[in-house]
Amino acid sequence: MYVSVIGGEQCSKEIYELAMEVGRRIAEMKAILITGGRGGVMEAVCRGAKEKNGITIGILPSNDRKEGNKFLDYAIVTGIGYARNILVVLNGDIVIAIDGHYGTLSEISFALEYGKPVYGLLSWEIGIKNFNNVEELFEEIEKDIRENL
Repeated sequence: MYVSVIGGEQCSKEIYELAMEVGRRIAEMKAILITGGRGGVMEAVCRGAKEKNGITIGILPSNDRKEGNKFLDYAIVTGIGYARNILVVLNGDIVIAIDGHYGTLSEISFALEYGKPVYGLLSWEIGIKNFNNVEELFEEIEKDIRENL
């Protein structure tokens, strides 16, 4: 299973900690983590995944692998800027949005357009399943996986 995590390149300490826990949980599921590969939520979720020996992939907007965070196993350069948001969500079997700004909103929209299950953690309130804590988020994801995926 591939899990795409989307979220802002800048985030609070609280969101960073939550994102790290999401990364740990994804690694414990033995899923492969897909992100936009940069800082903030993307870095935190990769860092958490690496703590649990997870596999991390970053799909970068530029053509420079050095822009990727240090917790990536694989950095994929695209040179297409924010159009890479489509690639981030298309490569996940499910998508988790953590906090986020307009880039995250665009990724949520793309994921919904392509029929991907989208889960939010303190993210946009736009018709997705949105949760206030990691435990409730993963209870729902695990339930949906058992029932649907």
